[in-house]
Amino acid sequence: MHPITPYRPSLPSCRLVRAFGLALACTALAPLSHAASPAELSANYATQAKAAGVAARGQLFFNSTHGKEWRCASCHGTEPTQTGKHAATGKPIGALAPAFNAERFTDAAKTEKWFRRNCNDVAGRECTAAEKADILSWLMTLKP
Repeated sequence: MHPITPYRPSLPSCRLVRAFGLALACTALAPLSHAASPAELSANYATQAKAAGVAARGQLFFNSTHGKEWRCASCHGTEPTQTGKHAATGKPIGALAPAFNAERFTDAAKTEKWFRRNCNDVAGRECTAAEKADILSWLMTLKP
């Protein structure tokens, strides 16, 4: 008679677990760092908000105060088609409208970083996906 041995499932090797974890992390972070277009970013925000961006609301948000001293236009200017100037430091800020600055809204991670910082300065909170979609929708209507 053969002795009964307990069932011991084999564990995957550490290399396999590490490789899977790395692949999963790269897949999860890929949407945040890939090159994008303003239209793709706007569509992504609209999907998150479950509503299309409205340019008129974006313009209103951009030019209004939201409980804080500054508004978006304080630094970017009422014409975001031209170079703006930071309200506190005086540092020049390139045109915000994508048609006037080809580098604007082409990197999802960078876009998120600046929305987070600037919305905190203007609204004292992070902007919602709907607000981001509205702002981008308006900025994309500005043409040379």
